[in-house]
Amino acid sequence: MKTPALALLLIAASSVLFSAEENKPFPLGYTDTPIIPGTKWKVHDIDRPAPPVVVPGAKPGDAPADATILFNGKDTSQFYSKKKDTPGKFPSPWVIENGELIVNGGDCWTHLEFASCQLHVEWRSDAKIQKGNSQKKGNGGVFFMDRYESQMLDTDNNPTYSDGMPGGIYGQTPPLVNAVRKAGEWQVYDIIFTAPKLEKGKVVEAARITTFLNGVLVQNNTAIMGPTLHKKTTDYSGIFPEKAPFRFQDHKNEPPIRMRNIWVRPLP
Repeated sequence: MKTPALALLLIAASSVLFSAEENKPFPLGYTDTPIIPGTKWKVHDIDRPAPPVVVPGAKPGDAPADATILFNGKDTSQFYSKKKDTPGKFPSPWVIENGELIVNGGDCWTHLEFASCQLHVEWRSDAKIQKGNSQKKGNGGVFFMDRYESQMLDTDNNPTYSDGMPGGIYGQTPPLVNAVRKAGEWQVYDIIFTAPKLEKGKVVEAARITTFLNGVLVQNNTAIMGPTLHKKTTDYSGIFPEKAPFRFQDHKNEPPIRMRNIWVRPLP
């Protein structure tokens, strides 16, 4: 009869011990762990600085708190246009309708310049009026650093060459899949662009791009071969800037594409 009583005492004692362990604060970090190779920090280093807090958007696609808003549905002040044979910057000719930017009147550039960054942009073609085919249907594009184009195009039941499809690096690398929605629906780009590495203006490491189209991965850290060209191959010959503006393309299709909710986060 003594053994069960002793067992109960042992169980009770161990319960108190486990309860005490559970209530102990978990360590915020350590000082006795090895150095992570290639860094000055230890594994789980208590002294390693915490990342800054960034408040995300209220709903998917909304800009986080640290983003630069390029178009919020209200004005085109972040963009400028150019005139042939006339130097200088001119106001964007694009008009706004129902909070949507109508891409009509020539290409536009951003006043701000960027290098590596995260870009969000939404665009759509016109579902009611269907004119043209291949590259003449719902065509637009965004050029990172005014050089490297991520294609926008209506490829809903509209065949075209593979390296000219949405999600592709124009003239270079087709998307992994065709992830476009139906004509007239909003297409969503979330793109991570890594600027080329330079030494005295010369490119020593290619630019790279990771692209999500409508939430689907279509470029996975893909090396960009050089500035976008039409019907030609490309390379990194010449001198390149550290930063440059975005260029948003008006391909002069009828009807023009529309864009909304454009924001960017510069990256180190």
